[in-house]
Amino acid sequence: MNVTSKGRYALRVMIDLAQHSGDGFISLKTIADRQGISMKYLEMIVGSLKKANLLDSTRGKEGGYMLSRPSGDYSVREILHSIEDNLAPVACIKAGSVQCEHAAECMTVPMWKELDELTNAYLDGITLDDLISGRKWKQPEAFD
Repeated sequence: MNVTSKGRYALRVMIDLAQHSGDGFISLKTIADRQGISMKYLEMIVGSLKKANLLDSTRGKEGGYMLSRPSGDYSVREILHSIEDNLAPVACIKAGSVQCEHAAECMTVPMWKELDELTNAYLDGITLDDLISGRKWKQPEAFD
């Protein structure tokens, strides 16, 4: 699995919008300034997110973007899949199916499929809220 800068930036955009969800529609320029992402690159990213129905937008003076639903309802997998062509660990697996002329005799296919399933399940289990809070990765304090 290789997450491109586009995928990483998409997560940053979605986190930014989640953190400012009470501010209404947020302009692309505001997001670009806060995240240090060029407007041109950001336009491509939000276009893909909008096409996947992850964002709402409006035009005009008060125009901009906002999440289309509560931040806890977005999984990392859903966001990355709206941006990335393929998140499978190998090129011969795409959208969960094997696309290789040697698949029938390839002894590694079951392992790659399982890794793909594990990765997807892991990313499905992480929401924007999880990323913002960081609770999933904080270690409990040791008892003295």
